[in-house]
Amino acid sequence: MATFRKIGILTSGGDAPGMNACIKAVVNKAYALGIEVVGIRGGYAGLIRGELVPLTQQSVSNVIGTGGTVLYSSRCPEFATEEGMRVAVETCKKNQIDAMICIGGDGTFRGATDLTFHGIPSIGLPGTIDNDITATDYTIGLDTSINTTVAMIDCLRDTCESHARINVVEVMGRHCGQIALYAGIASGAVAVAIPERPFDEAAALEKIRALRKNGKRSMIIVVAEGLTNPDGTPYAETLVSRIEEQTGISTRFVRPAHIVRGGNPTVRDRTTASDMGSRAVELLVEGKSNVVMCELDGEIRAVDIAFALIADRMYKNKLKEGDLDRFSADELDAMRALIDKRNREIDRLYQVAADVGF
Repeated sequence: MATFRKIGILTSGGDAPGMNACIKAVVNKAYALGIEVVGIRGGYAGLIRGELVPLTQQSVSNVIGTGGTVLYSSRCPEFATEEGMRVAVETCKKNQIDAMICIGGDGTFRGATDLTFHGIPSIGLPGTIDNDITATDYTIGLDTSINTTVAMIDCLRDTCESHARINVVEVMGRHCGQIALYAGIASGAVAVAIPERPFDEAAALEKIRALRKNGKRSMIIVVAEGLTNPDGTPYAETLVSRIEEQTGISTRFVRPAHIVRGGNPTVRDRTTASDMGSRAVELLVEGKSNVVMCELDGEIRAVDIAFALIADRMYKNKLKEGDLDRFSADELDAMRALIDKRNREIDRLYQVAADVGF
């Protein structure tokens, strides 16, 4: 059992709906256990600069339904340097911060593990709309981003129907196509293109021709932003011109981009964030750190950060020499099982999108 007087909390990287719900849960749980909480403004950059703000139950009482992050965020290359880390640790010690909770993506987790190794016990929480962390089935912000995307596509369909037009919609997600898949299924897109699976453009064009011949006026195609041409340019923009050239149908391109990061979080994101935030405080008090909170098969579990980061590299084919050396055969098998599970989920969703798209 660890004794903490004060813990710090920060949000880092891209903002995600539900981060504020997580902050509220951490503060409420900590105060219930007699622990003070301080917020770090602007992520790891704020930790280096010493931009701290006391957080109380009163100050976070109404943030659960707001989007973005009340603690603000940034990307901080300086934190990856030894000097940046030294200053950040000094900030913690100077302000009597005994432990940290860090909300964000894989870069945030690397920062959390670095803090732990420098004597500041830390826990990571997965806050990213992309759902691109292999060690967890779900990341805070995914559900809201999908709902926002679908709402916008529904609006696009109205004008598409009026003008007998096609809209190609490029959605966020980095190199993960789950936002595109879920949004494509929920909006009735005639095709969904993602970076994880080959896209049969010829078949999509033939489907478009057949649907138009049978009288369908409006059509939506959803493309994940991580899908690019061989020269690295966005595939979605290229697809627009190809559709017009080969079908003769008026086609428009839409990129909602960062709009899908904002908005009030859904119930799913509020409850998941609250569950993860509360559990993270409990684990710190139990003496655990250097873990990331994950949702696996419907349960919130703690996963070693190093395991999570390497499993992610394995899934994304970004392993470096020596990455696997510290892990046992059982741990490596567990990583492969996570990868198989994610691949099966992508395959399932991709098939559903193909089956129901009209």
